[in-house]
Amino acid sequence: MRKQKQIREETETCDRELLSRARDGDMFAFERLVERHRDRVYGFALRITRSETDAADIAQESFLSAYFHLNGFQNENEFGAWIRWIAASHASIRLRLLRKAQAAEWKLESPMFHARGGLSQCSRADWSRDADKRPLSAELRRSIEDATERLPQSHREVFLLRDIAGLSYEQIAGISGESVPAIKNRLHQARLSLRETIDRFYSETPRSVET
Repeated sequence: MRKQKQIREETETCDRELLSRARDGDMFAFERLVERHRDRVYGFALRITRSETDAADIAQESFLSAYFHLNGFQNENEFGAWIRWIAASHASIRLRLLRKAQAAEWKLESPMFHARGGLSQCSRADWSRDADKRPLSAELRRSIEDATERLPQSHREVFLLRDIAGLSYEQIAGISGESVPAIKNRLHQARLSLRETIDRFYSETPRSVET
């Protein structure tokens, strides 16, 4: 944990120095910023759009937008978060245009609830008590990623923007044009669906295999 914090602080310091030089017209400094964050921005855009072409375009558009708005960026310690927000904005615009062009509508397979609001079928594997002690295995990671890919586009987008990119509900609302309550509802359904994936994984995987 301490090492991760140190790496993050060193990254922020380097970004801050490069950003300061880029504002003064140093193109090499801005190119270094692009190199440092390009893969993460591309990977994030790819997860949202599922298109390598769109992801590459979004990454290029995001850094171009960042370059033209360098002087308007205030928090120099958060360049990485800022560029993700820009990428999320560009991705959301593309997805809105795509949804308008598509007539198909997906149905989210959410868990069933009984009259009192609880899950109608309790999980067979109670993994939540010691979840913090269990490492995220490669098998579980793949299961979660596969389940994320199967989410309806609108739910997957909200999940990635909130839980992966770390955007606030207000930022997501500004990007998507949806209300905050609608966003929270979609995120809740997406998390429930992913929770069922984790439940199934632990119920079907012997503890000896997990460790």
